[in-house]
Amino acid sequence: MKYKILCSDLDGTLLSSKSDVSEFAIEQIGKIKDDTKIILVSARMPSGMRYIQENLGITNQPIICYNGALVLSGNTALTSVFIPINILTDIHKVCKGLEADLGLYYNNEWYVPKTSLRVDKETKYTKTTPTFQDTQSTLNNWKQRNVGAHKIMLMCTKSSADILMPVLQEKLGDVLNLYRSNDTLIEIAPKTVSKLSAIKLLLEEDEALADIVAFGDNYNDIEMLENVGYGVAVANAREEVKKISNHITLDNTEDGVAHYIAKNLVN
Repeated sequence: MKYKILCSDLDGTLLSSKSDVSEFAIEQIGKIKDDTKIILVSARMPSGMRYIQENLGITNQPIICYNGALVLSGNTALTSVFIPINILTDIHKVCKGLEADLGLYYNNEWYVPKTSLRVDKETKYTKTTPTFQDTQSTLNNWKQRNVGAHKIMLMCTKSSADILMPVLQEKLGDVLNLYRSNDTLIEIAPKTVSKLSAIKLLLEEDEALADIVAFGDNYNDIEMLENVGYGVAVANAREEVKKISNHITLDNTEDGVAHYIAKNLVN
C-alpha cells in the first residue's frame, strides 16, 4: 500500500549510529520524499533534529520535537506546550539533597548546572551544546519570560532515581509523563501531549491516520505505532513495542527503516 506520510522516531530507529542517518537511508528516503511526507518525530530538541532534516533533504516538512510538546514548521511553532514554573520549582525542591541534576529544555535552549558523562554524551550524539547555569537561575530567567520546560532530563545516580521516581509519580504523575529511560535517567514531559497528538495536529483535510506508516523502538512510540495505518518496530525495539506493531524490520544499526522503505515503499 502507498502511504501519504512516513513518520519516524530517530534514536534507536532511523539513525543507524548514535548521531547520524546513513547514506543508504538518505538514498531510500530520497526515492519517496517527493510523493510522501517525511516527518521526524523525536524527544530531541530542534537543533538536534535540523541537521538530520538537512541530510535527508526534507527541511520543507515540519518536525515534532520533545515527544510532541513542540511542533515546528520552519521557525514557526504550530504548538508549544511546556511544564510551568510552579511545577518545575516543585521538582527542583524534591531533588534537593539528592544526586540529581535537572537538564532543562525550552525550544532550542538547553540548560544544565554542570557537565557530566551524560551531558557529554548528549552533546556528542545530538550535536548540540548546553548552557551551564545553576537551575535556580534558569528558573528565575524563565519566570521573567513566562516560559517553562518542553522537556526535563533528570540525571541521577541509580539510588537517587530509585528514590525520586515513585515520589514524582505520586506528587506530579497526574500532570506529567515520567519515563525512566535507564537506571540513572528520568525523562519528564507535559502529560497533555504525545507523538500521536502532534501527528494529528499536522494532518490535512485529505489525510487520516490510516494514511501513515510509522517507525519506532521505545515506549513513547507505542501510541503512535498502534494508531497509524501501519506501525513498524525495529528489531532492537522493546518487546512491548514489537508486540503491538504490524511488522518488525531489522535493527536500527542494520538500517531497518531504510530496508523496509526499499522493500515496501519504493516503486
